[in-house]
This record gives sequence, structure tokens and C-alpha cells, in this order.
Amino acid sequence: MPGKRIFITGGASGLGKAIACKYAGAGYRVCIGDVHEKRGLTTVAELTALGADAFFIRCDITRLEDLLEVKNQIVSRWQGLDLVVNNAGIAGTAGPIDQVALDDWQQVLDVNLLGVVRGCQTFTPLFKQQGSGYFVNIASAAGLMNAPQMSGYNVSKAGVIALSETLKHELAPFNIGISVVCPAFFKTNLTESMKSTIDGLSQRLGRLMARSAISAADIANDIFTAVDSGSFWVLSHKAERRLWLLKRYLPVVFDVLMKKKIAKLFAAPGPANANTAATPPR
Repeated sequence: MPGKRIFITGGASGLGKAIACKYAGAGYRVCIGDVHEKRGLTTVAELTALGADAFFIRCDITRLEDLLEVKNQIVSRWQGLDLVVNNAGIAGTAGPIDQVALDDWQQVLDVNLLGVVRGCQTFTPLFKQQGSGYFVNIASAAGLMNAPQMSGYNVSKAGVIALSETLKHELAPFNIGISVVCPAFFKTNLTESMKSTIDGLSQRLGRLMARSAISAADIANDIFTAVDSGSFWVLSHKAERRLWLLKRYLPVVFDVLMKKKIAKLFAAPGPANANTAATPPR
């Protein structure tokens, strides 16, 4: 009997690819949606070489019509869907609130927050019709901790958390489950899409990601376990999980620790005239 079916936005690389590999290994049929066609086709080729039923669809999550086309193709090919992972996102523009343009705010919110909204809007009617389904929304520890100089990204990810908490209760009567994933630093290609008014910030963040003991595969494993058990929160990084609990129950201690962490990350910021180039959104 054919396996269950999963659709992953931004599934061509990084965490999305790790999730695709994890679920393909568990016998799922995998659809990858991404704007990077070459990466997507390469990933699908790797999955099919391992025996998975996998295919790629070019999908820009800022276009509702793209997601609707994905749904139509999946229903035509597989007659339904079991799991949607709203993973695609960008780093946005880092910098002080008075130096980041509103166009940059609109871009990061359109991709990171409204992209998840579009994904949920598109597939909820199908899940209701089926009487079952599951959403995994990729947020970030940034949406819980809210460090300075990253306001656009923080707000976009906090919005994903709020949306997920809302849908947890709204969709439960329809047998639709949801998990929200809040990773901290891990090795990924997110900094490809980062712009910054702070000299050298993307390089510092890249080094933190490279040094992380948590990998994309680790987070994919945690997601698999959470979906299997119906757990809402996926918090793979122990240190950030402790910080989040401190913020909730001992906010004064949290503020002291955050000040120390922030001082290290933003030490000796450069002038607001060195912008890094951004790649197109994932």
C-alpha cells in the first residue's frame, strides 16, 4: 500500500531537504515546492534514487496561485495529502528600526509570515474534506527571544508562532494537527538571503550556525517525532529552550543573560553603510 504524502515548501535545500530525506526514508511520498528549480530537481533525483516517490513543483509562496496549483497537482497524482510543512523563508534585513526600509519589512513578512498563512489557507479545505491532516510551521527561536537589530525577522517568526497557536485550537475539531518549530542556530543556507545595515553581522551569524552542535537532520528527526506524537512545540536547542522558560518564569534573569549574549553578537557594530547582497526568497 502506498505511503503517506507530504508537501514541503523550501524543500530543495537546508532544513526543508533534511525533512524531505527523513520522511522519504520513512516511506512517505514527497512533493517539494521551491523557487530554486535546479536544487529542487537535484533533491528529487536523490530521493528517487533511494526508491522514494518524489516530485518537484516550482512554487513561490508569495503567490497564492502557485500553492493552489501545487494542491491540484498533488490531488491529481496522490488523491490527497497527509502533511504540509510550511518551511520556506528568508533572513530579511538586519539593522536598527530606523535604518531598515519598509520595503524590506514587507518582503520578510510576505515570505515568512504570509507564506505560511497562504500554505495553511490553501490546504485547510482539503484537510477538512479528508477529515484529517497535519501542518508543521517552521518559526524560529528568534520569534520567542526577540533579539535587537532583527525586528523584521523576529516579528515574522513571532507571527508564525501566534498563527500556529491559533490554528491549534481552531482546527482541532476537524482532526487537523499542528506543530510549530522554533530552532536556534544550525548549519543552513539562511544567510544567503540576509541583508544587513550592520557590517559583518551575516558573517558572524554564519559562524554561529557552522559551530552549532544541532544539525538540520537533528531538527528533522525532532519534527518527525513531534508529528508522530502530536506535540505542538518543537524546540531542538536545549539552551534556547531554557532561555525561553526563563523568559516566561524569571524575566529579570532572562534579561541579564540576553544582554550578555547580545553584547557578544553585536560587539563593535560597523557603520550603517555596508549592505550585503540578498538572493531571491526561498
